[in-house]
Amino acid sequence: MTFPKPLSRRRALLTAASAAAFCAATPGQVLAQAQGTGAYPNRPITFLVPFAAASATDQLARALGQAIAEQTKQAVVVDNKAGASGMLAAQQGARAAPDGYTVLITTNTTQAANPHLYRKLPYDPVKDFAPVTGLGKGGQVMVVKADGPYKSVADVIARAKREPGKVSFGSGSASSRVAGEQFQQLSHTQLLHVPYKSNPPALTDLIGGQVDFMITDTATGLPQIKGGKVRALGFSMTKRSPLLPDVPTIAEAGVAGYDMSYWFAAYVPAATPAPVVQRLRELLTAALRSVPAKTFFDGAGVDAWASTPDELRAFQEAETRKWGQIIKAAGIEPE
Repeated sequence: MTFPKPLSRRRALLTAASAAAFCAATPGQVLAQAQGTGAYPNRPITFLVPFAAASATDQLARALGQAIAEQTKQAVVVDNKAGASGMLAAQQGARAAPDGYTVLITTNTTQAANPHLYRKLPYDPVKDFAPVTGLGKGGQVMVVKADGPYKSVADVIARAKREPGKVSFGSGSASSRVAGEQFQQLSHTQLLHVPYKSNPPALTDLIGGQVDFMITDTATGLPQIKGGKVRALGFSMTKRSPLLPDVPTIAEAGVAGYDMSYWFAAYVPAATPAPVVQRLRELLTAALRSVPAKTFFDGAGVDAWASTPDELRAFQEAETRKWGQIIKAAGIEPE
């Protein structure tokens, strides 16, 4: 057996000093040294999206990814993990390496509503994530098949009261589902909920006559409205959408007190070093002002919204309470 030669006194002192410096380094510094995050990003970034391609979240993620790729010269890959009310993507995002190269581009569905819709989640919306920045806020639109029998919100309510439990609504996100449930509650009707993995397939079935109506994000619904495939009956917020000025709000259309909106935000795994979070926030904030993002916002009726990580954390906490109150008032039992 061969043993290493004894270290000289000088080499021993240098080795000890290096070890001490390593032990004194912060976790972020160690990770940066080990993985090269000091030059973040120096390889492709993955944007995890909890909904299908063509959904509003997907459209925003692709717009931001294009802008960040142009800024950094690194590719941004959009990975759609639709299903289970966004839980598949959220779980994958929570378990990803905390290095800034896996970013969850998500909504209030995974971060504020799901804790009240499901008894057990495979992720913790607070403990498993580090908030990066808010991205946008928008409203939803109530739509029906263009050549169907419903010409107004009042028509939907009238049939629902004549035939309790027969009028169906589709949803592919918590925002869409709770919007339908709140409509049911405030219109004093009994509706049939039909769940989908994401809003685009729900809209496809609506056009095919499989469901009676849905309340979907404007980004998903607007192309079908303009294409004449669906008819817009009402907008979900308290003011009309500038993209649909002739469409009344759902409250104006007869459902007093109706008001529903949704939001987008970016998160990374909880242990991601603060310098990486800050750099990612800078990239995303700049991307919100880019031409691709502005095209999305203008076309989807969504307002750009940037925040600090602390602001997003506080906002998420308040939104979790708000969505809990709405879900409880709507009588939705956790699954």
